[in-house]
Amino acid sequence: MDFDFSDDQQALREAVHRWVDKAYDFERRKKIVAAGGFDRAAYGELAELGLAGLHVSDEHGGMGMGPVEAMVVMEELGQGIVLEPLAQTLICSAVLDAYAPDEVQAAWLPRIAGGDALVVLAHQERKARYRLDVCEAKASKAGAGYTVTALKNIVPAGDQADAFIVPAMLDGQLALFLVERSAQGVSTRGYLTQDEARAADVKLDNAPATLITTQGLEALTYAVDVGIACTCAEGVGVMERFLAMTVEYMNQRKQFGVPIATFQALRHRVADMKMQLELARSMSYYATLKLGAPEAERRQALSRAKVQLGQAMRFVSQQGVQLHGGIGVTDEYAGSHYFKKLTQLEMSFGDTLHHLGEVSARMQDTAGVFA
Repeated sequence: MDFDFSDDQQALREAVHRWVDKAYDFERRKKIVAAGGFDRAAYGELAELGLAGLHVSDEHGGMGMGPVEAMVVMEELGQGIVLEPLAQTLICSAVLDAYAPDEVQAAWLPRIAGGDALVVLAHQERKARYRLDVCEAKASKAGAGYTVTALKNIVPAGDQADAFIVPAMLDGQLALFLVERSAQGVSTRGYLTQDEARAADVKLDNAPATLITTQGLEALTYAVDVGIACTCAEGVGVMERFLAMTVEYMNQRKQFGVPIATFQALRHRVADMKMQLELARSMSYYATLKLGAPEAERRQALSRAKVQLGQAMRFVSQQGVQLHGGIGVTDEYAGSHYFKKLTQLEMSFGDTLHHLGEVSARMQDTAGVFA
């Protein structure tokens, strides 16, 4: 199988890398954190690069690209631990493109592609944990439209987004709705998350909503799988940069008059970090390439990838901090922020134990060494 990237994909990677390197350094990130964890101007710069329209077709003003291009972009954004939730844009545009009626696509996809509207997925509820089939939100018919009553937690940039994709129960089955943040009955409570990005609890009280699809569980499952693939790719970028920072530090830090990078025991630990990174990278590729597979195959593949990425992110982050010593946990040093990002990514869209259970539940009768 050919894993080489095309010239267009390489050019896309280089463009995003240059933006992260020159326009989104650690000092700018600290200012964004101090201002609340989200910067509309930075998100606009991502949109100017065309990234908000990666999963939007040419017909609606997007780039019409696929999962591999999204993976390339998310890896580079991970290297800069970018706070703005482009992954949410990729998730929501993919769901709207696959499931929304033509009129909803025409109303929202051009705005998403141009960066004029930030739409995020608001699906998490406290009692659901990571299960997608557990939903207390309720929707009902109201004249020619619908209303939704719900409380959704940890919604990325929830008090800054322009609209939400919300799963809710309609006539006994899960459906997806689009709710504008400016609509009557919508209230938000914003806060910083562990990785210093912006999130909010979103409360909907009979808020006017637009129906996206009554195939809610299928669409939500697809949305989460796109999110897992983005998380895997972003995690690879974060780990790659944190490993490079760790090696650079070890070459500078001296003990007994020599760089600690010369100590064999520490070199072995770095080698283990590199091995985990490459295992994670291969499983990120696997996750991305399986996004177009039938649902059962796709779900199993994405859970497998998330298990490997979760293990790798935990190992690389912990080893990186330990090899840095005390400076590795200080806010002034960028390394601690990479550690926090990896910690949060490990729990996003289902933690390692959850997905280990998912992999186990989907094992067939032929699984095992005696098959």
